[in-house]
Amino acid sequence: MKPWQKWHGLIAIVILFAACQQSDDAGEASDGENKTNDDAEEVSEDTSTDADEEETPAIPVETSTATRGDIAASYSGTAAIEALQDALVVAKVGGEVRELLVEEGDTVTAGKILARLDGDRLRLEQRQTEANLRKLEREYQRNVDLKQRGLLSDGDFDKIQFEMEALGASNDLAKLQLSYASIRAPIDGVISQRFINIGNTVEIDAQLFQVTSLEPLVSYLHVPEREYRKLQAGQNVTMAIDALGGAIFAATVARISPVVDSETGTFKTTIEVFDDSRRLKPGMFARIGIVYDLHSNVLQVPRGALIDEAGSTSIFVVDGDIASRRTVTTGFSNDGQIEITDGLGDAEKFVLIGQSGLRDGSKVVVINDENVATGTASAND
Repeated sequence: MKPWQKWHGLIAIVILFAACQQSDDAGEASDGENKTNDDAEEVSEDTSTDADEEETPAIPVETSTATRGDIAASYSGTAAIEALQDALVVAKVGGEVRELLVEEGDTVTAGKILARLDGDRLRLEQRQTEANLRKLEREYQRNVDLKQRGLLSDGDFDKIQFEMEALGASNDLAKLQLSYASIRAPIDGVISQRFINIGNTVEIDAQLFQVTSLEPLVSYLHVPEREYRKLQAGQNVTMAIDALGGAIFAATVARISPVVDSETGTFKTTIEVFDDSRRLKPGMFARIGIVYDLHSNVLQVPRGALIDEAGSTSIFVVDGDIASRRTVTTGFSNDGQIEITDGLGDAEKFVLIGQSGLRDGSKVVVINDENVATGTASAND
């Protein structure tokens, strides 16, 4: 081998070794860069997670505490108010209307004269039968004397006696007919309608007045048969009248039908109400609530604070700034309030408004808390 060939070989070995060294350094540098990038990404993810947790805001809610009081269980329904008694007065004899003594809206008692017909013909007929009766009575007295002396047969005496009795009955009938010329109220009540005027000539059975009894007024409520055991006579009733601005009147269950209508599956419940103010009128619409049970001094909350899901009822209870969902047991409900029998204490705060966005363990801020309100005001100042 020549000397110059030996140097060329050494140079090639050196160049190859240098190239391998540079390749290893480049790989180590690349691995270092990748590791640095991975560490940066991990730091970035951790920082992002912490930032998300710190940025989650507290949910504003309003809270309250439960109250104690009486709460009733009741059956609710609707029915029209009706008059218990409503009498249509008709003419029992014909004649001309000579006098009107009442007007619509007047209060009357049974037997009060409402109007008078002429009655002239009836008066004359009665006077005639009365005169004939007096004449026959005198003749009868003479025949009694003759009969006692044996001058009159039993058959003739009985004939005169029967004639006198028949004429007496005719006289009584004439008096009765004459009395019908004075139109009288059949029941206590008010004149709800007047159908006649002075000067009208009325026939027998013509409609003259309508008398409506307002004490008591009644409503007939048809209740489903499943409620039959709960209702009984004497139970208290409330009646809300829309026409009077929702005014409430106290009433009573007067009676309950002993049978259930097979076609409708309901039974009739009669409600009686007395109204001395006379504001209630037949035909008004009533919202009826029959109270059949009462729980006294029980814990109760507004119905809107409760959440019904999957067959259970729950409420969010606030402790500090954390809202916890708690299952509760409920009882009676009435007028927007519901009884809590288990699951909530008297002094515990529950979410009244804002529970729709909550989950168990959610962080909350109570906006109706006095401390929160004071702190906000101080900050604004």
